[in-house]
Amino acid sequence: SIELAEEGEDVIVSVSDRGEGIPAEIRDRIFEPFFTTRPKGTGLGLYQCRIIMERLGGDIWYEPREGGGSRFFIRLPKENPHRRG
Repeated sequence: SIELAEEGEDVIVSVSDRGEGIPAEIRDRIFEPFFTTRPKGTGLGLYQCRIIMERLGGDIWYEPREGGGSRFFIRLPKENPHRRG
């Protein structure tokens, strides 16, 4: 599911599922470059997401979902700090 909320000068988007979730022992590493648990993965997907969010003045983070699954949050400013004009 996808949810959208306003929080002060920011917009928060959350994306959640009811899958297996991310094991506690690797949660601190999921945004590291080249970290993957997949045989054919590059480990760059979530790392690139974090870089993009930071460049846009926002952030991305993970929280386990109550009852199982994963929930990712993206925080972005309502006003684009890089907007011209």
